[in-house]
Amino acid sequence: MIRIQRAQDVEASFFTGRSQTGPIETVTAVLSHIRTDGDAALHKYSIEFESAAPASFEIPYSELEAAAKRIQKEKPDVYAAMLYSHELALRFAEKQKEAYTSFEYELEPGLVAGQRTIPVDTAGVYIPAGRFPLVSTVIMTVTPAVAAGVKNIVLCTPPRIHPDDKAAASAVGQGIPGNPFIGGKPYADEGIMAAACICGVTRAFACGGAQAVAAMAYGTESVPQVDVIVGPGNKFVAEAKRLVYGTVGIDMIAGPTEVFIIADKSADPSWVAADMLAQAEHDVIAQAVLATPDEKFANSVAQELEKQLAVLPTRATAERSLHDCGRIILTDSLAQAAELANRKAPEHLELALADGKERDTLEKLVRNYGSLFIGHFSAEVFGDYAAGINHTLPTSGSARFTGGLSVRSFLKTVTSLRASAGSEGAVKSAEAASVLGKAEGLFGHARAAAIRISK
Repeated sequence: MIRIQRAQDVEASFFTGRSQTGPIETVTAVLSHIRTDGDAALHKYSIEFESAAPASFEIPYSELEAAAKRIQKEKPDVYAAMLYSHELALRFAEKQKEAYTSFEYELEPGLVAGQRTIPVDTAGVYIPAGRFPLVSTVIMTVTPAVAAGVKNIVLCTPPRIHPDDKAAASAVGQGIPGNPFIGGKPYADEGIMAAACICGVTRAFACGGAQAVAAMAYGTESVPQVDVIVGPGNKFVAEAKRLVYGTVGIDMIAGPTEVFIIADKSADPSWVAADMLAQAEHDVIAQAVLATPDEKFANSVAQELEKQLAVLPTRATAERSLHDCGRIILTDSLAQAAELANRKAPEHLELALADGKERDTLEKLVRNYGSLFIGHFSAEVFGDYAAGINHTLPTSGSARFTGGLSVRSFLKTVTSLRASAGSEGAVKSAEAASVLGKAEGLFGHARAAAIRISK
């Protein structure tokens, strides 16, 4: 069912980016409409695309608190897991922030350059809520913003029918995309609202899709304009984020999710298969890849995939993903597997290898990945949920040039200069600036430097 091929037979297209953006004309129209008509356009698109089109968009904070209390009472294990995940993510993000220091440094006598690391004022977080409302993504996107020191955190997520409106919606047969319940109270997925309360969201809005990205980028009568937008979404959300970049900052353009596992016979085939299926069940275009120099082990993993698929509730999605996008690559060596991984630059990279010199060597060889999972017990799903590190990661080869969402996504590093009149450093800088200004033909530049040292 899953393709097994030799490394020399891997086609060049395997290493090219697999982008996931929607039709630019459609998304451009949505952005333009939101920018000019604000809430009215937002309401129109809720009617067109969502299962509910509330009369207003902001979810009262009391609803978030109530959702958290219900989860705590009715699903205490889920509530405890949310708290634990948030705690680890916060501790890790706070440690990350320590790396971004502010300083001043005297380059020459009297010439002092410096930098400050400052959080953005307002962050926008988009949380999808399709087949799988991503409660964990609330934790992964909001927590580093809190650690960065962002004062205002705005969350947008697709609307749901408020419990108070369900009877009315049922009576008229409304409440699905294409036939939404119109005019009810703003509400969202209960788990998402609970996580928003736990993690420190300032304001939450029941609006989804490209229109939510536009609302945060440009601002509407209800939704405030933000400085940076983070979080995953479908191809229309991805396209919207690409188009608003420059008006606001963004974390990245997310494509189909992916895992690349390098393993040898020391790995447990059932564990490797489970990790591949965990990725494949996300979407039919998710990609799970195993690279191994051991053909017997490769066949064992293929058999395990079939065995585990038979009892997997998400079999339909996972099976198609493995068939269309997954593969097992037989390599000549582990080093060759590492080189393939570097060319692929996967979102998640697992080294399913025993502790020792060979794994240490491979760990140094790999360099292009969103997150690295080292050793048999370091399951990728730990990173998805509760291991401190962030699960919002670069996909489609973009790990060649960027890392994942982190506290850095909400920080800006700005520079400063102090020059003391008549100091050695100030005079030398003025002289060099004047010469370079004239060389470029920018005589105003040259004079602005020279005038400070002219007698």
